[in-house]
Amino acid sequence: MNEHKMMSADSSIGMSEIDHTGSPVAVVRMDPEKSYSGIGMLLREYIKDSHQDAWEKIRTKIDYTFRAVNFALLPLEKQASLREMIRPRLERGQKLLFKPNLVNPDLIDSQTHGPGAGATACTEWAFIAALMRWFHDELGISYHQMAVGEAATVIPSAAIQYSRIAGKDKTITPEAVIEGRSGDFYGGWGFYFARKYLREASSLDLGDDPMKGYEESLAGTYIPVGGAKDKLMVYDLNRIYDDPSKGREVSVPGGVNFKSITLHKVIVGGDPASPDDLKTNPGCILVNVPKLKVHAMTLFTNIIKNLGIGLYPMQSMRAGSDQWDYAVPHRTVPGIKGGVPHQVWHADMDHKTGLPKTDEHGRPIITKTGGLSGTMIDIIKAVASQNIFMIHISDAIEAINIDHQGIGMGVKEKEGMVFVSLDMVATDLLSGRYMFSNVPLKEAVETGLEDGHGGRFPQRVPVPVVEGNNIITQMGFDCPLSRNRVFSEAERRGLGQTKYYVIGHDLVTDSPMVSIQGHLGSLNDGKFSDVITRSLYFDAFCLPWGLQKTCLSYMEAVDQLTGSSLKKEFLSSFDEDGDGIVTFEDFGKTGAHGVLLYLGADSVSKAATEKMGYLKGRFSLFSRILKNSSLQWNQAGSAFLSDRRYGSICLAAFRMSTMGEFPDFFVPGMMWGKGKWPSFSMAEFAFTGSILYGQSFPNNIDPMSMYGRALFYADLTQKTGNYAGQMVTHPDPGSVMKYISDISDGITQPLDFTVYVPMGLDNLMGVSIPNVEVTSDPGRIFTASFSHGHEIWPEQYLQAL
Repeated sequence: MNEHKMMSADSSIGMSEIDHTGSPVAVVRMDPEKSYSGIGMLLREYIKDSHQDAWEKIRTKIDYTFRAVNFALLPLEKQASLREMIRPRLERGQKLLFKPNLVNPDLIDSQTHGPGAGATACTEWAFIAALMRWFHDELGISYHQMAVGEAATVIPSAAIQYSRIAGKDKTITPEAVIEGRSGDFYGGWGFYFARKYLREASSLDLGDDPMKGYEESLAGTYIPVGGAKDKLMVYDLNRIYDDPSKGREVSVPGGVNFKSITLHKVIVGGDPASPDDLKTNPGCILVNVPKLKVHAMTLFTNIIKNLGIGLYPMQSMRAGSDQWDYAVPHRTVPGIKGGVPHQVWHADMDHKTGLPKTDEHGRPIITKTGGLSGTMIDIIKAVASQNIFMIHISDAIEAINIDHQGIGMGVKEKEGMVFVSLDMVATDLLSGRYMFSNVPLKEAVETGLEDGHGGRFPQRVPVPVVEGNNIITQMGFDCPLSRNRVFSEAERRGLGQTKYYVIGHDLVTDSPMVSIQGHLGSLNDGKFSDVITRSLYFDAFCLPWGLQKTCLSYMEAVDQLTGSSLKKEFLSSFDEDGDGIVTFEDFGKTGAHGVLLYLGADSVSKAATEKMGYLKGRFSLFSRILKNSSLQWNQAGSAFLSDRRYGSICLAAFRMSTMGEFPDFFVPGMMWGKGKWPSFSMAEFAFTGSILYGQSFPNNIDPMSMYGRALFYADLTQKTGNYAGQMVTHPDPGSVMKYISDISDGITQPLDFTVYVPMGLDNLMGVSIPNVEVTSDPGRIFTASFSHGHEIWPEQYLQAL
């Protein structure tokens, strides 16, 4: 029974009924500073300097998180009788399988031991530790009845890269990547430290030791669930090809993109027709623990996507095939799950060139699919059809803004939120409404903007408008939630419902959490107070879809000032039904997402399969993106990615509007910065420069830019690496500028490499950049040559398996 049934509260819109129907979603708001915030630097102190007081601070933070999550998990346990739901399954041999989001598992940097790039991409190991302790201490579940499993995209590549860094013929297994410690080598996610915390914090009177199973991780030893009765195992859910008996093909009820999917038996269990297989592989109780983040190919990633993409195995291959089922490229180490549709119009990829195959007329071969929604819902339907019980716990203590991939751009927003439910649709909708509505209840209702799911959840956004010769910033409202169809499609296919009510507690104000008209808030003495984010959430790689009002207003303003037709061109490319709205299903009919996924996969794969692939792969990725964005920039006259430039240029313009004030190079009398937006040409110039030289262009050059990677490669292969240094993961930020200065001062001779760029991009504020040559030759532009032209980046073709 919902304790808030028929209760009313005094809200900003008057006396309002507290939500009490639909699926219960338990919410706790805690203090992120007392929770896991800052643990990465504390762990560095502990690892590098053996500071025991740093470890004690970590323990204190996890203790706080453990106590805090009780305010969400205990109310849900009472509402849904978790204990009664879980116990019979444990008796059948199933384990609680905690499935985090480890899209880039580099949470512990392998060289500095501080927070790695994955710190803005992953579910926190410390959060998993707190959750495991709760199930152990509160529900009496042994640690040996728990496991961790993940099929993260980058883990196969990361294992090989870590092995290379570790040296001394040391092999870092995928499971050891998840552990984060392998002997004296540190690097990866950090589950070893969750084990350490649990051993120290919990009573082990259940006869369990969370450290048992760690040695199997280091060795990469696979023990089926049924044979691991006294161990807390880590499972690499990607690797099935080495032993096909680890996987099982499962039918997809009502499948849209797939009629059947191969899944690891740790998830779905053994063959129902084989008692022996079921005994060895009894299946799991799936504890889905995503990180709440923005996303580049849909509105955000959370409950549904952590399963909907995160369970597809990277290394699964049908008998007799030489190609991965769901991943690309088809090399020993694939890079991304690009074999599953991520957009409605899915390209048939040429695995040699990394571009769509074409028909006899030179047109790309494109197939209409159910898009990313179909891909995600298909695999969840397959899992659910095997009677797998699921609990969903969203880690939004530090939600991730700007980028979800862990490539150095993501921003942690300290929200302090945790969302828990058995209903993935309801939880995702509430989480999405929290993330993408920075407007309190009264103002939200007054805007009149519908979110497409029966609520009003607008987002306050910047809106560029023309003022004289300039484009200035005003504020307005948008509703990205209304352009996201995943919730309604998931509800239609039976994954849950969009109607919910909130239970839980706000530890910040020490008051109950409730919802009114779907809006989250706390209840104190009968008065409802909004709990909303203070941040503007958007993904840098999906800007016109997320901040659509902002981007369309910018294009319209540019059109008004310069006579261009940018807004019309953009809508012509992406607005399939002509209603002036581009949804997250509308990514064009060119298959551009497939191209981007394939090129990105090639970069990740190269980082593992080539000694200096971390330099070459990333340079090649950026080069191919640029070269395929304009008919003038490649010999084949290919412009598969030209439509994607709108988003990149809008992002550059948005960022420039927040900087200091400068004159526009291309429109006389126009200024940009301090709230003013640049011309489209100026923003395009800045964007191209930032890809070539980094975000500090034209004042500085980033070591991990295209130019920086070419310089480091030349330095490491021709000299002793004085500029590249030994810190692969954290090069000296001033190293590239030191090289330029040393050339200018005659201290050193130029290295033997050349980067070819368009006119105007060969200098920093008028100072020529060494080893750069201006060209309009489509065969050379955005390439690099080394050793008198004997080596060229990127090579003409992608290598096949």
